[in-house]
Amino acid sequence: MKKVHVVIPDLFLPQQLAAYAVADLRLPALEKLLARAQAAPLEIDTLEEWLCAHFGVDGMAIAPLTFMAEGGQPGDSYWLRADPVGISMQRDQTILQADIALSGEDAAQLCASLNAHFGVDGLSFVAPHPQRWYLRVENAPDMLTHPLPQVVGADMHAHLPYGADALRWHSVINEIQMLFYEHKVNLAREQRGEPPVSGVWLWGGGTHTDVLRKPYASLAGDSELACAFAQAAGMQTDVLPDDWANKHGDLLLVCEGLRSALQCADLGRWRNVVQQFEKDWAAPLLAALEAGTVGQLTLDVLSEGASRRFVLTRAARWKIWRRPRPLQHYALVGHSG
Repeated sequence: MKKVHVVIPDLFLPQQLAAYAVADLRLPALEKLLARAQAAPLEIDTLEEWLCAHFGVDGMAIAPLTFMAEGGQPGDSYWLRADPVGISMQRDQTILQADIALSGEDAAQLCASLNAHFGVDGLSFVAPHPQRWYLRVENAPDMLTHPLPQVVGADMHAHLPYGADALRWHSVINEIQMLFYEHKVNLAREQRGEPPVSGVWLWGGGTHTDVLRKPYASLAGDSELACAFAQAAGMQTDVLPDDWANKHGDLLLVCEGLRSALQCADLGRWRNVVQQFEKDWAAPLLAALEAGTVGQLTLDVLSEGASRRFVLTRAARWKIWRRPRPLQHYALVGHSG
């Protein structure tokens, strides 16, 4: 019998946000799923960690995997994501901003300048996508990094690479900021009223993993990152809300839209995404569980320091004494967002 595993970061909001964002939301299927399921803490904070753990990617080596998904050939080299970011000063913090709209030409020019400056150091930058850049390094650095989605909207200095070689890479990050400060691309962007590219964020470093685990038969949802993992594992990735029940084997559903909306501080968009999730996925999946098409439904709600797993079987659906509660009931106590 088919099993469905749902991964959804940032479904549960900090209390002060939840009071505004979810107070009047009515989500009967999702509320019933959460109430009837067996809940337990989950020791994984981010989607990046979750995907690496389930697909067997060691050391958070995401860069070579996503580079390959974009048509690149990682070979045996060590790769880092080097995504373009904006930086703004807020009080005493340096806040990182992502999702800067870039043309392919702007990205190419900025990467060309990086290669001219750092080529002598054995660093090679490429931009197969305007918002996703990559850095090939001759020798693997001894350092650990934080995924970009985890740092967006936060103080970048509190999340810089760390480890034996980290100081060298702090210098690289600073040099890139100086190089971009008066770059002709940024001067032109500012004249057009567009935000400048302040630097790059290095993360997800490693070498290519030849064989990934295939824990599910197919993938659905809105996550480009999860799609890269699924493609590398040989999973079907074109599953839509109206045809998932006809697919054979277990299904992985990843909903990243809530995280993206929260990073942009767009609570209206967050509400729209969760309501769409209720309509497209929660209600049909719960109905399939009750009809016997699905034997088990697992929901992993990811949040830094407060992730939880909810497992709902067909037998548990009869626990009617577990009354559904509004989503606000699951607000995160002590989280500032």
